[in-house]
Amino acid sequence: MNIHAVVGDMVVVDNMELGHPPRKGEVLDVMGDGDATHYRVRWDDGHESLFYPSNTAHVVHPAG
Repeated sequence: MNIHAVVGDMVVVDNMELGHPPRKGEVLDVMGDGDATHYRVRWDDGHESLFYPSNTAHVVHPAG
């Protein structure tokens, strides 16, 4: 899956289990390029991790 996010965008990962909310986080850094792009994300629970997008993820660009 190839999504395009920039610093400040929100990443939303849909939960495949019924009744569980999606996971959301803010993009802090963009690393790699092309199909190897991955992101450093601060999740809504305060944890940070490297994120490699999957087909359950999408990007929400902040209203400008």
